[in-house]
Formats: sequence, C-alpha cells, structure tokens
Amino acid sequence: MTDVEISDRFIDYFSRITPLSAEEEAVFRDTLSIRRFGKNEFVLRDGDLAISSFLVMEGCLREFVVKDGEEVTTNFYTEEQWAISMNNFTPGSRSIHNWVCMEDSVLIEGDEEEAIEFFKKFPRFETISRHIMEVSFAEQKAALASYYTDSPEERYLKLQRERPELLQKIPQYHIASYIGVKPESLSRIRKRIALGGD
Repeated sequence: MTDVEISDRFIDYFSRITPLSAEEEAVFRDTLSIRRFGKNEFVLRDGDLAISSFLVMEGCLREFVVKDGEEVTTNFYTEEQWAISMNNFTPGSRSIHNWVCMEDSVLIEGDEEEAIEFFKKFPRFETISRHIMEVSFAEQKAALASYYTDSPEERYLKLQRERPELLQKIPQYHIASYIGVKPESLSRIRKRIALGGD
C-alpha cells in the first residue's frame, strides 16, 4: 500500500469512531508517522524505552516474553488493532516484552509527546484516545484472564471462533505457545476437535 492509501485507511478508521472536520483530517494526514517493517523485524525489544504505541494497518505483530530462555507468545496484533505496551505511559519505563512482525507490516506510530500537542489543538480527541486505550487494555486483560480460567483447548476454540485468520497465517508452534501448550499437545487438541471431541 502507498502512503496515500495508508492515510486514507487511517482517516476511514477514525471516521468510523467520530466524524472528522476538514481541519482535523488535514492535520491527521500531515502528522501521520507511517512505519514499514519486514517479516521477522522487531518493532520493540525487551528493555527498549516504551514510548510509542502502534496501530497495525497491514500485517501482524507477535508479542512475546522470554521465560527460562524460551519465547512465550502473549499476544498477536492484526489490522486495526493497537499495540500498546502496558507500561507505556510511565516516563522512562522500559518494555518487558518484544514485538516482532510475522509478515511484512505497515504501522502507524503514535508518539506520546506529539499526542499531547494534538490534544491541545483538538481536546475532544483526548477522550477518544482514552477510550481506544481502555478498549485495548480490556482486550489484553481478557486474554490474560483466559490463561487462568480456560483450558488450552478452550483457548484454542476461542481463537478459532474469534480470530480464525491467525490460524492461517501463524506457525502452529507460536499458536501452541500462545495457548500455553507444547506443539505436540496442540496437534492432539486439533485432532480431538476435528473428530468432534471424542
């Protein structure tokens, strides 16, 4: 996608949240920070300063932490989802996770300092931004709660039901890590589901 197409999609994304004035749309287009990343390229590494959030316009990010030398997948971000670090808004805080592109990806980068200046000019967007972040945090909280309340098979079924596109584009060993099992256990779960739960 060209930068113009990305800008158009971003304007469409925000227009579905709230109607934009011509001035607001012009400022959005002028200030958009479009970032392009290749497959397997890192957007954020554990220990980096957590100063930006990203809206995925195209592609997919995988979030993971390293535990006992092994990568543990904790989330996936796909089109029109915000990748927001949970410790993003504490000055000087550093990331506790990694974001890596599972395929070529196009992201809109949101910078906290630029956002503050934008809110001064258009105060109503501070409320809209807060709402977007609350929704994003609620999604992350629900995913985390699922680890404590759902079995791996229930988590897989939920993924199959709510985000089937991930099962087509993400390697099975990352899916296994995400639901909290080894790849061979995922194979058994998939076989059991295919056979109707027998």
